[in-house]
Amino acid sequence: MRNFERNRGKKSIMESPPALIVLGIIILIFSWSVIRFWGKMAETRKNKEIAEAKTETLREQKGALRADIEKLETDRGKEEFFRENYGLAKEGEEVIIIVDKAPTAEEPERGRISSFLSFFVNLFK
Repeated sequence: MRNFERNRGKKSIMESPPALIVLGIIILIFSWSVIRFWGKMAETRKNKEIAEAKTETLREQKGALRADIEKLETDRGKEEFFRENYGLAKEGEEVIIIVDKAPTAEEPERGRISSFLSFFVNLFK
């Protein structure tokens, strides 16, 4: 009977309100840590997806650059590059350059005024 009473005394300490409060606080601390850990895992997953997308883009760029390098190693590729970028031509060929008419300073003003007047005309209709 005495052993039973001794064990009963230990149980009453573990079931006391201060001990339960301390255990509750410990559980809350561990729960908060787990929640923060899940948040960090989600952020890490998102960063991993971004890094994989960037890696794929870089692989595509690398392939395009290798294709350009291979193209520039041939005479036809060099000729095409110089024609497109520098406007060069072979002997006997003529180059035609088309230049668009540059807008004058008055033209944008007319457009603004007409749109301004049309706004008021449409406002009173």
